[in-house]
Amino acid sequence: MGSSPTDPDSAGSAAGRLEASQVQGMFDRIAGVYDLLNTVMTAGLHHRWRERAADLARVGPGSRVLDVATGTGDLAIELARRVSPGGEVVGSDFAEGMLARARVKASAGDGEHVLPRFEWGDALELPYEDDLFDAATVGFGARNFSDLARGLAEMVRVVRPGGRVVVLEFTNPTRPPLSLFYRLWFDRIVPLIGRVAGDSEAYTYLPNSVKRWPPPAVLAAEFERAGLGEIGYLLTAGGIVTIHAGTVTAEQA
Repeated sequence: MGSSPTDPDSAGSAAGRLEASQVQGMFDRIAGVYDLLNTVMTAGLHHRWRERAADLARVGPGSRVLDVATGTGDLAIELARRVSPGGEVVGSDFAEGMLARARVKASAGDGEHVLPRFEWGDALELPYEDDLFDAATVGFGARNFSDLARGLAEMVRVVRPGGRVVVLEFTNPTRPPLSLFYRLWFDRIVPLIGRVAGDSEAYTYLPNSVKRWPPPAVLAAEFERAGLGEIGYLLTAGGIVTIHAGTVTAEQA
């Protein structure tokens, strides 16, 4: 998810106001309630959004995929369904508490699909060789990178030419009435949920990280600077969620 923080007001910097070590500790603390609160806060729709992200990764049986900042592994598990049989999915995160939950969740699968492998890794220094994967994804984790440009560059580095990089994130809607409801939900309701869950700091940080996340056109420009081509983004859930995708070019690789 990140290491050393940079200027929080630049497009490529940390989207929240915590240093990487604080973000890491925060996610370790909330690992036990993370899945439940995700479902409550999104009315269960986060699973569908991850399915759409997996679609844009364009992977299939035999593909090798990396899910960065995997958290409790939902996107990695969805990708594992796509690459079976014969494929491989690695879920990487720097919060061991989240990884522990991901391993338990994956082990309870139906046994018919590839079992994702979950391992520790810093998104800004991925411990993988160049051109190793057919796609790299990140679902609701990129805004925690302390250096967005570096995180994207690392994802591009480990994906082969022609492979895909996909980023799924919340976005600030700009048109009322949805924008008004969104601000009420994230400014008032989400922190209240955090207090009930026993970690008000985490669920104050998370809405703030969304506010500081670059808008879709700016993130698309970051994709281009990272050397990706065929860049596009999909707005869904009324503009609350955006899925960006691009293809690694031979020149960049």
